[in-house]
Amino acid sequence: MKRGTRAPGAGADNLKLTTKPHVIFYTKPGCHLCEDARREIERAGCPGQFTFEEVNILSDPELQRRYGVDIPVVLINGTHAFKHQLTSKDFRRAIRRFS
Repeated sequence: MKRGTRAPGAGADNLKLTTKPHVIFYTKPGCHLCEDARREIERAGCPGQFTFEEVNILSDPELQRRYGVDIPVVLINGTHAFKHQLTSKDFRRAIRRFS
C-alpha cells in the first residue's frame, strides 16, 4: 500500500462513534435521598456503560439556588432524567435509552 493511502474500509464513513452516556448526579452532604439514589445507581448493574460525575450543589451558589432541597437530580447527556428518587431498573432503562 502506498504511503498516505487508506486501507479499504478505513474511511471516516466506516467509523462508529461509541460514546457512553454521561451522568451528572447533583447532591449535597447529608442528603438521605441522594444516598438512596446513589445505591440504586450502583445496583443497576451497568458499570462501564456510562461516565459519572457527582456534583455537590453547595460548591456553587447558582446550583444551590437552582436545586435547593430538590435533590438528588440526575441528568443524562444534559437531560433531566430523575429527581428525588429512582430505581435501579429505571436507571438501567434510561442508560440503555441514551446509549
